[in-house]
Amino acid sequence: MPRLSLMSLAHRVGLLGFLTLTSLGSGPFWGSDSDLKGTGAAEINAALRGIVAEGRLADLRWPDFRDYQAHLKKFYEPTGYAPAWIEGDQPSPQASAMIQAFKDASSKGLQPEDYDASRWDGRLRSVRDGGIHVATFDTSLTVSAMRFVSDLHIGRINPKHVNFGLSVEQKKYDLPQFVRDRLLRAADVSAVVDEVEPPFLPYRRSRAALARYVELANRDDGEQLPAEKKPVGPGQSYSGVPRLVRFLTLVGDLAASERFASDRQIYDAALVEAVKRFQRRHGLKDDGRLGAETLKQVNVPLSDRVRQLQLSLERWRWLPSGFSSPPIIVNIPDFHLRALDESNDVALSMRVVVGKAIRTQTPVFSRDMTYVVLRPYWNVPASILQGEIVPAIQRDRNYIANKRYEVTTNDGDLVTAERIPDEILSRLRAGTLAVRQRPGPTNALGLVKLMFPNEFNVYLHSTPAREAFSRTRRDFSHGCIRVEKPAELAAWALRNNSGWTLERVQRSMERGSDNVTVTLARSIPVFIVYATALAYENDEVHFYEDIYGHDARLAAALAKGYPYP
Repeated sequence: MPRLSLMSLAHRVGLLGFLTLTSLGSGPFWGSDSDLKGTGAAEINAALRGIVAEGRLADLRWPDFRDYQAHLKKFYEPTGYAPAWIEGDQPSPQASAMIQAFKDASSKGLQPEDYDASRWDGRLRSVRDGGIHVATFDTSLTVSAMRFVSDLHIGRINPKHVNFGLSVEQKKYDLPQFVRDRLLRAADVSAVVDEVEPPFLPYRRSRAALARYVELANRDDGEQLPAEKKPVGPGQSYSGVPRLVRFLTLVGDLAASERFASDRQIYDAALVEAVKRFQRRHGLKDDGRLGAETLKQVNVPLSDRVRQLQLSLERWRWLPSGFSSPPIIVNIPDFHLRALDESNDVALSMRVVVGKAIRTQTPVFSRDMTYVVLRPYWNVPASILQGEIVPAIQRDRNYIANKRYEVTTNDGDLVTAERIPDEILSRLRAGTLAVRQRPGPTNALGLVKLMFPNEFNVYLHSTPAREAFSRTRRDFSHGCIRVEKPAELAAWALRNNSGWTLERVQRSMERGSDNVTVTLARSIPVFIVYATALAYENDEVHFYEDIYGHDARLAAALAKGYPYP
């Protein structure tokens, strides 16, 4: 049996493990079954204990595992720090299966090298030949398995560390128990791994789309379309037509059956229709014209689309594994709301307007909707009062009356709805009075608001500015979310309240009493999320602009590696 040098051993197991080992004598480290059961077993156990105590193993791609140190202690202590992944003197079938899972991590949107994928073949050969200490091998596998399971289940980054108001605490596994009871005893490790992932069909579709776009990125030649001073319209000549044909055929927007001469340069009807499909999939106005924004999106490398899908999979893992009741999900980058049914299928879908990318971004968070207000007042937030209303009153003392506002005390008692004198203006400026807008069709909130109380003062509401929903990019609110189909959404939210049909909701909004609050019979989880890549039931993949820069910040955090924040 070959023996490791003292310097090599110190490098592999860390200083504390090395000191523990050298204090035990110079017997064989491990090799045969008798070694594991006798003196060699004690040395292995001591080495494992030392590595875990140090929280660092130089053999790992990411050596610092102190964020998992407590998990490893809990995992190894019940067995006296006996190896978990060795049977006799060979890696167990479960060890081999986990190593394969590490190598396949990219198919799930993870980075294989986070789990030492390229190092395991060498380790396997070395452990079978006695060239690597079993404690090093075993600890490396346990750390990698815990990282992999956690990353796959709740994501690599804690959403709170990127200023998202989502929590993964309730869905965390007891990792020592999970690895010991589920993985080490598994007849089919891959089946257990599949159960770790989010159960939602959109997640599974996005994972399939990732595999497809990895392949497309490998096949694409990456040629850039030439810019034009003016948008290219149907029937016009364009030197980029050959590349456009190749690209649109590759991504599926142009049927492979369409035949084009390799030197053809006319932007014809078939290409126009393909470009319209591309535009719809990328959140653009589907006018079929090759303008600057369309050319920009075509020229995005497919490797960037792969990254978008990877980041979207990461964020899917931040959601709970199940919902207390069918939720409402608002995705900011694609400006859409989707209400799900009991099977997590989309029951209701509509366009939304979200907060401006500059200054008033809609936050990412989750809360429960508990009530609906029909024909609401709009209580003007302090920031809008000071930044917009007070200056408007300064210019026009009749502004309050003309806009159907009211000045109230901070407790909601009416002060005036008429011309504003200096004394009232001073109190408004000082913040000792408030402003609200009276209910009605011109109210900024429209005729209904749906409330999920939160510290951001964000809610869903209707709007009199209906023209906003015809825009392709819809980020121009103060942070709240305007909905395209308010009556339908309110009726869906009230579906468990007896008698609240769509007709009754519409009648109450149009002709009912002002400021009527209806408590929901069953609260509804509301998730405000951020995904720039979505895969649909028809296998279409849609990509959207990173309007708030969240993708860029998440990618930067992930690039730092372990320990992830």
